[in-house]
Amino acid sequence: MDIQELRTKIDAVDEQLVKLYIERMNLAGEVAEYKKANNMKIFDSKRERQLLDKVTTQAGEEHEDSTRILFSMLMELSRSYQSKLLSGTSKLATDMTNALENTPKLFPSKVTVACQGVEGAYSQLAADKLFSLPNIMYFSNFEAIFQAIDKGLCKYGVLPLENSNAGSVNKIYDLMIKYNFHIVRSTRVMAGHSLLAKPGTKISDIKEIFSHEQAIQQCESFLKDLNVKVTPVENTAIAAETVANSERTDVAAISSKACEKLYNLVSLSDRVQDNGNNYTRFICISKDLEIYPGADRTSLMAVIPHKPGSLYRLISRFYSLGINLVKLESRPIPDSDFEFMFYFDLDTSVYSPKLIQLISDLENELDDFRYLGSYSEVI
Repeated sequence: MDIQELRTKIDAVDEQLVKLYIERMNLAGEVAEYKKANNMKIFDSKRERQLLDKVTTQAGEEHEDSTRILFSMLMELSRSYQSKLLSGTSKLATDMTNALENTPKLFPSKVTVACQGVEGAYSQLAADKLFSLPNIMYFSNFEAIFQAIDKGLCKYGVLPLENSNAGSVNKIYDLMIKYNFHIVRSTRVMAGHSLLAKPGTKISDIKEIFSHEQAIQQCESFLKDLNVKVTPVENTAIAAETVANSERTDVAAISSKACEKLYNLVSLSDRVQDNGNNYTRFICISKDLEIYPGADRTSLMAVIPHKPGSLYRLISRFYSLGINLVKLESRPIPDSDFEFMFYFDLDTSVYSPKLIQLISDLENELDDFRYLGSYSEVI
C-alpha cells in the first residue's frame, strides 16, 4: 500500500472522527441540560477519572498515555461547552465588555503616576515612554506603589515586571497576589547600565559599588572582574544619588546613563551589562478596569488545585481555543501549604469571542481566578 492509499484511509477515519465528535458534543449538551434541571455541577471528577481509566485500559499499553491526553482534552472541551450553555457570559466578561465601551479611545497623557525610586530611575524612563506629560510621584518601595493606587493617591503606577536577562522581579509577583489592580499598558526600556562616580575618580580607586539587585545580576561578569564590594540598594537611581551625596571618593554606582548629568557624576564605563540586548519590561497598573483600543495581550492569575494534571488541563484550554500562551510564572502563596498562584500572559485580541469564552469558563470553574487586564505594549 503506497502513501496516498494510506492517507486516503486516514482521511476516511478522520471523517468518522469528526462526526463522532459532533455527536459526542451534542450529547454533552443534553447532559448539561440534565445537570441544570437537577442542580448538578458541571465538573464531575469521579466520572472523569472512571472514564480515563476505562479508555486507557481499552487502548492498551502502547497507546494508553496518548489516549489519556486525547480524552482529557475531549472532556475539557465538553466542560467548556457545557459551561457556555449553562452559564452564558460571566459577570467578569460583562465587565470587560463594559470597559471596552467606556474606556476613552486615547490613552491619557497628563496624569499622576507612581514610580519607585528617585529621578533618573528606569521606572521614570518607562513612565516617560507611556505618558507624554506624567506628574511622577516617587515612592521608596514597590508595595508603596500598590498602596498608592489602592488608596487613590495616584491614578497609575509603573512597575518593573521582568528583565530579558535577569528574569522576573519576584517581589512584584508576590505583591500581585496581595493587591487588586488592573494592567492597562506595558512597555520595554533598554537597560543600558553605566558605572558612575564622582569627577576625578578612577576605576582603580573604587572599593564599593551600589546598585539595585536586578542590575547587579545583569552586570555579574563586569563586577566579577573588578573584585570590589557590591551593595544592593532600592533602585539604580538611588545608587547614583547615594554616590553623589557621599563624602567618599572610592564609591560608584551602576545606573542609567541619564543619572550621569542628573547627579553631576561621570561615566567610567558605559554598557557594563553582560548582554547588550538587555531590556526590562514595565507594566502600568490602575485600580479601575480600563481597556484601550488595540489591546492584544491579556494577563491572568489563578490558583490551581494541587493535583496531577491541573496545570495541564488549564493550558490545554488555551490550546483548544487557539489562544497563544506567551508567559507562565508561578509564585508560592504566603502562609499556604504548597499552594501556588500562576500568572499567564496570553497573546490574543481582546475583541476575540474565544477570549470572552475563556474568561467566562475560568471564572465559573476556578475558586480563585483574577483577570488582570487586556492591554497593548508600547515599543
